[in-house]
Order: sequence, then C-alpha cells, then structure tokens
Amino acid sequence: MSMKAQIESKLTEAFEPVELEVIDESEQHRGHGGWREGGETHFRVRMAAAAFAGQSRVARQRAVNACLAEELATTVHALAMELSPPDA
Repeated sequence: MSMKAQIESKLTEAFEPVELEVIDESEQHRGHGGWREGGETHFRVRMAAAAFAGQSRVARQRAVNACLAEELATTVHALAMELSPPDA
C-alpha cells in the first residue's frame, strides 16, 4: 500500500471525513531536507470532518498528528494540513 493510501485509510477510519484529499507534494521538495528518491515524504491533507467541530486549529492538527504518529516518525517528513468542520 502506498503511503498516500495508508494516510487516506487511517484518516478515514479515525475521522469519517465528508471531504478528504491527500496530496503527495514530495517532488516539489526535491533536494530539500527529508526528501527521498521515490517521493512519499511530503504530503498535504485537506479534510473536513464533523469531528473537528468546536476544535481550534491547533487541536485539529494535534488530532491528525496523533493519528499519523507512526508515519510521521518513520516515512513522512512533512505534513501540511488544511482541516475544518463541514460547511466551514
């Protein structure tokens, strides 16, 4: 399973998003810290989920970081996040 698919699967299971987009931006970071041949090191997550209602931006990011802790500790070097409740 690709890292993108793994991230999508874990986020879907944890947050049941109404919108989810996981973008591999690794090629944009070629030559920068953490970049590896083959990509799958730098990602952007755009997600809307009811689980984020009433949470601050920092709380949302902490929840996603906790969900993806294993990936962030091993393979994923950078994760940009755009997180919101539905209809925000």
